[in-house]
Amino acid sequence: MPSLQHEFDWPDRAVIGTLGAPGARTFYLQVRAGTRVASVALEKQQSALLAEKIDELLDQLHAAEGNPFHVPTESAPELLDDEPLEPVEELFRTGTMALGWDPATAQIVLEAHRLPEADAEDPAALLDDEPEVADEMLVVRMPVGTARAFAQRTIGVVDAGRPVCSSCGNPMDPEGHDCPAED
Repeated sequence: MPSLQHEFDWPDRAVIGTLGAPGARTFYLQVRAGTRVASVALEKQQSALLAEKIDELLDQLHAAEGNPFHVPTESAPELLDDEPLEPVEELFRTGTMALGWDPATAQIVLEAHRLPEADAEDPAALLDDEPEVADEMLVVRMPVGTARAFAQRTIGVVDAGRPVCSSCGNPMDPEGHDCPAED
């Protein structure tokens, strides 16, 4: 169990956003409840996978026979949040993430665990007999409608990056790129 947990139950806001220009963006998961704000950095691929898995989980819940909860198939317009991130003070860089369902509260539960320093600085340290344990995590509990809107926004943020080359699928910089498919 992590020694420090930042918990947000029924947050006022939960979004993925970025700072920086396409190609040099840093992705953040940011949560706010009242005046309390928490931001953790994550990778673009983590953001995309998180949105995909949230949508999958919500779709499974929607289709589950006997499910007593209303699970929307689309985002309600009033839940969509297109505002920029609030000022970012990064708590940590995210390593592993977990996603679940809490039927007692009808909420999606997202856990973002701190990336152990050994991962970032020395990948070989992961082979140690006693690897460093992540000692901090962010826990976000979102109702299903908020979770669906969160996933929709995240997909838009991920897709707003650099355009993709139609020949090789790699991202292109504003000045173009050396396409391996055209060599």
